[in-house]
This record gives sequence, C-alpha cells and structure tokens, in this order.
Amino acid sequence: MELVRKKSFNCNQGAIRAVRYNADGAYAMTCGADKKIKLLNPLTETLLKTYGGHGDEVLDVVGSCDSSRLMSASMDKSLIYWDVSTGQVIRRLRHHAGAVNTVKMNEESTVAISGSRDNTVMCWDMRVPKLEPAQVMNEAKDSVIEVIVADHRIIAASLDGSVRQYDIRKGEVITDSLDSAIVSIARTRDGQCLLLSCHDGVMRLMDNDSGDILSNYRGHSMMNYKVECGIICSDSHVVSGSAEGVAVIWELVQGKEIRRIPIGNKIVHSIAVHPTGTDVIFACGPEIHVWGYPY
Repeated sequence: MELVRKKSFNCNQGAIRAVRYNADGAYAMTCGADKKIKLLNPLTETLLKTYGGHGDEVLDVVGSCDSSRLMSASMDKSLIYWDVSTGQVIRRLRHHAGAVNTVKMNEESTVAISGSRDNTVMCWDMRVPKLEPAQVMNEAKDSVIEVIVADHRIIAASLDGSVRQYDIRKGEVITDSLDSAIVSIARTRDGQCLLLSCHDGVMRLMDNDSGDILSNYRGHSMMNYKVECGIICSDSHVVSGSAEGVAVIWELVQGKEIRRIPIGNKIVHSIAVHPTGTDVIFACGPEIHVWGYPY
C-alpha cells in the first residue's frame, strides 16, 4: 500500500518556513514569512487560531506536551511563549544575538531549547518567569540550524558540519563532524540513529553512539536551501523534501530510493511526521500537503 495525497491547501501566510504537529498529532502548526503562527486541522483545512507578535519571519514553532502552550522562534532574534487558547504572549525571550533557527521542548515541556545564527544553543526554564537563559552552550563554530531533545540529551546540528550531543546529567559533550554543513536532523523512534541532511545533497544515517555512518541517501536536490528530512513508517523509511518540488522516500536500511512524490512547483522545504501515525505534511511555498496511507 502506497502513500496517497489526503489534503492540499494554501495557508495564506506567504512562504511557510516550518510545519509541525502538536504532541498527539491532532493538529498542526505553520509559521512563515507573514511573521505569524497558525494552528489548524490539516485534514479539514480548519484554521483554529492565528498568533501574531514577532517583528520578522517565524522560522520554527513547537507545542507543549499538553498542547496548552506554543513556543516560536523568529528572525527577529526572539522566542515567544504563547497561551494556545487565548493567543496571548506569556513571555518574550530576547537573549540571542542572531536569528533563532530552531526551538524544541523537553518531554515534560519544562525546558525550551533554542538554536541560533549566533552559534549558540540556549536552554530556558519555563517553570520560572526569568527572561535569561538557564544555560548557554557556545561550542559551535557556525549557525546552529536544528536541535533535538532526546531523554537527557540535547542534540544540536550546525552549519560547521558538527553534531554535538550534550549529556545534561553528566555534563559531557560528544562531537561528531562531517565534511558538509548540516541543515536538518531527525532521530529514529528507537533512538539508535540520527538522520542528517547535508548541504552536499546527501542524507546520512549516523549511529547515535559510535558516530559511524551506516547509510547514505541520494537523489534529492538541495541547491543551498534548508531542506528538512524525516523518518516514517516505524523507522522503515526516510523521507526528504527537495528543491525541485518533490519529496523522495528511501528504504532506511538498504538506502534504496522507492518513490518520488510530486508536491508542487516550489521547494519542499519543511516536513512534519505524525508522532504516532503514518501521515506526513510537506510544506511547499505557501501550501501544505498531507500524505498518508488510506484509511
């Protein structure tokens, strides 16, 4: 059974910079060039709420574990912590010296982690009303493009080609380096591997403990854009957007390309993999496209 297109529509917010599912996958969030975040049902095209308050493009957004809060990251160098139901700003965090590329939360949503063009990763304690970060990590030599929070680790990928894993409990930093800038990372659901999308047009599957490269995936086009990657179907397949308006799917273990999905006439820039199901949302220009297995 193959993935089929379930829904496609225009979000009317200019170029979408990121699309994300909420914690249980019931809703999705988009953020983009219009400086706003939208909360919507991607299968019914229902717009639930719009959040506005940033002074520049919004580059990333994440929902809390109970879906009551949002955290957004912007080119205006700030993060905003939102109340989902009221749309009110709870806290505005301005400590980065450059655009904030990425933001994630830990499993309990007590800590937010941001990565910026100022080459830093910052941790924010959301349990207290402080406006300063609880911790700053500045080992990267170039822009921190994406972070992942996994158990007691923060995994940060940078344009300097590094993947740094910060062990919060032990206070250790493990660094693996590649010969190409890293623009996107994803983690297998079993936690054993990282998928790294690189500027040289190759995705690499890296063993999370040893740093060994287990497989390479080729066939998509980057053209110096940030093109996100993902892992679908219970760790059996990997997927990437592409600069020529398609999404490409490979077998995870063998690295064999199995499908090219036509999405649109613009760059397929962002990907959201459903947290429990098989649906995948692709962002292409101002539109999102939901693909998945038929019901």
